[in-house]
Amino acid sequence: MKPTLPLFAFILLFSSIQAADNQPPAGFTALFNGKDLQGWFGWGTRDPRDLLTMSSEEIAEYKKQSVEGGPLINKTGKEHINAHWKVENGELVNDGQGLYLTTGKDYGNVELLVDYKTLPHGDSGIYLRGVPQIQIWDFTDEKKFAHGAHLGSGGLWNNNKNSPGRDPLVKADKPLGEWNHIRIVMVGSRVSVWLNEKLVVDHAVLDNFFDKKKPDEKRLPILPRGPIQLQTHGSEIRWKNVFVREIGSDEASQILASKSAEGYVPLFNGKDLTGWQGAVDNYEVKDGAIVCKPGKGGNLLTKDEYADFQARVEFKLPPGGNNGLAIRCPLEGNTAYVGMTELQVLDDNYEKVKGKLDLRQAHGSAYGMVAAARGYQHPIGEWNFQEVTIKGSTIKVELNGSVILDCDLGKVDMETVMAKSKHPGKDRSSGFFGFAGHDDPVQFRNVQVRKL
Repeated sequence: MKPTLPLFAFILLFSSIQAADNQPPAGFTALFNGKDLQGWFGWGTRDPRDLLTMSSEEIAEYKKQSVEGGPLINKTGKEHINAHWKVENGELVNDGQGLYLTTGKDYGNVELLVDYKTLPHGDSGIYLRGVPQIQIWDFTDEKKFAHGAHLGSGGLWNNNKNSPGRDPLVKADKPLGEWNHIRIVMVGSRVSVWLNEKLVVDHAVLDNFFDKKKPDEKRLPILPRGPIQLQTHGSEIRWKNVFVREIGSDEASQILASKSAEGYVPLFNGKDLTGWQGAVDNYEVKDGAIVCKPGKGGNLLTKDEYADFQARVEFKLPPGGNNGLAIRCPLEGNTAYVGMTELQVLDDNYEKVKGKLDLRQAHGSAYGMVAAARGYQHPIGEWNFQEVTIKGSTIKVELNGSVILDCDLGKVDMETVMAKSKHPGKDRSSGFFGFAGHDDPVQFRNVQVRKL
């Protein structure tokens, strides 16, 4: 008979195999290799858009000096990362000072796993796309109770006061000196956080810290892609098991569609155009999607009218594709003018394909009146998820999890609109919803609406 391990010895052996640090789970990539700072550079609480203003040569030189030191880093008032970061026993260790560890690669939609251990008076965080932050701190530090430390870690602390997600839903921190585990799911600007397996932030928008003091009309959502940063100050903090998994467009849409879905009613059965009116002959159904026929157009509208409502729709564009969402429009006329508005559905790279474009014609814009933020579409050929909220004279457009338009048409100066065109339908309080085709085979699916 062959000798066997005692049961308790087998359990210990299995646990040691399972607990191997810095080895990523299936589908994840390790951001920290357990040995050195390879793949990281130093950056502070500084707008990640500053990196976009640098040439590739300037970025390379900055990154080099952030690791080794030099005049560019001296200007920041902080030392290079090797002065304050080290690797010890497979753990990233920071002494509470210096620049923050920053990934050399930019990330968009991700699932991020991080383990950390902090000491008394610790105050740290995780920056997403270069924006602060998922808060990590000493929840026993009475000097910081006024700032919310007693509520625990995991909240989006730099969000505006009273914004969802700013304070964690529950206090889930382990005692100081023990390892904590954070799981983060980020889609667009929306963030969910689990601390030690407890949900502490539920699908909240991460406010753009660097635009907080700007007027409402000049605030932009956070970048669609940016670096992940480990922020440190206050006292020593240790990190390990830093893993990331990039989320594709289909999974991102599924996550967004699963949130706040109560009350939505489908408008499209996936088979034919039952329930629709208007330019029905100019549209067709292919592979479960409504498609505008090439060279055709016109308004495909619901048979019901809507006053205040929310609509969800997935769309896919061809290169240079052009369509629109008709909002509170009548049965006849150009919805961009006789309806409340047409919300553009347009390739973000339209100029490269078809030519000049006014900013108020870009995707998500209230046509000719208010420009939406650009750069938040998925690549051509992939599906996008969009939610539109219409309340009174206000419009909010959330594209792939980022709010790209939030405006009040009642406050629009009509003397400044595109070509000073009149919009007689701007103040309509109800009307039909649908699609305003412009000759291109733009596709729509999972069309839903709920009345408010």
